[in-house]
Amino acid sequence: MMPGYPIPRASLRARAVNGCLSRLAHPLMGAAGLGGSAPAARVVSVMRSGLNQSLAAVSPVPDGTVVEPVRALTDTGQVRGEWVTHAGPARPAPTETVIYYLHGSGYVVCSPRTHRGLVARLSRRTGWSAFSLDYRLGPEYTFPSAGDDAIRGYHWLLDRGHRPESIIVAGDSAGGHMALDLIADNTRRAIPQPAGLVLFSPLYDPTFELARASQRRGVRDPLIDADAAQRILQLYTRDAPADHPRMRIALQRGMALPPTLIQVGALEVMGDDARAMHRALRAAGGDARLQEWPDQGHVFQMFPLFSGESRHALREAAGFMRSMAGTPPL
Repeated sequence: MMPGYPIPRASLRARAVNGCLSRLAHPLMGAAGLGGSAPAARVVSVMRSGLNQSLAAVSPVPDGTVVEPVRALTDTGQVRGEWVTHAGPARPAPTETVIYYLHGSGYVVCSPRTHRGLVARLSRRTGWSAFSLDYRLGPEYTFPSAGDDAIRGYHWLLDRGHRPESIIVAGDSAGGHMALDLIADNTRRAIPQPAGLVLFSPLYDPTFELARASQRRGVRDPLIDADAAQRILQLYTRDAPADHPRMRIALQRGMALPPTLIQVGALEVMGDDARAMHRALRAAGGDARLQEWPDQGHVFQMFPLFSGESRHALREAAGFMRSMAGTPPL
């Protein structure tokens, strides 16, 4: 276990903020998830811009951050996103270690812009540039469009000359699900795996049954209502069968699995997703570590203004990343 962890109790500030978020976020999610897929699709499309702007505002980008947009055409389609770095030119040389970041969204909201602050802080703490993928979202695009984009983005990095052992894949929420899908796809195609995975509050069960069961047991997430989230996520998954190998991703012994750090807030209704993913990785022979942070909600690492735990967790994540790349902590 890395030094400084676990924290026995969150700060009073973090607990107060979680209470406020709960009063604001749950009615908003309920409105977006009402009335079946057609009304929900209209509401999500209308609300997306405002929600994204709000998230970007409360996850500020550090001074000195450099951003370079990317639009690249490959043999299999387009790769979109942005290079983000703490200083200097954003686009790294192929010999440098990089972070490949897959933002969360429930597969329907958010973007590299909403997560630029988080990605920039990871870049600053590791000293590396990060490529943040801009993948296709529902309801306009459906399963498995986003996962295909994540796979294409990894191949694009390899084609640019970045070595697998110099790539760290990171992601939150739905981005964690895509990261696991990428690892399984690499195994099927015999493509070398990245040096490591860092996953914040990862989604493991896109049917959201694990989360709904937690909510029925009384788990109260400050951000997510499981029933509404299930309906919203179905705007992307649509009629995909629950046992599809890219929905509930099967991990088996003999797979080449990168060392993985999973961080989850102890208040999360998706906590069992993180625990199930951790168990699945360990059962398949992987080196997986799980950190549960007391009194924290979904992807709390995004919100340094709200709690010191966000900064502490990112220090832990950056230290893990640098250890996977064979470099000492900054």
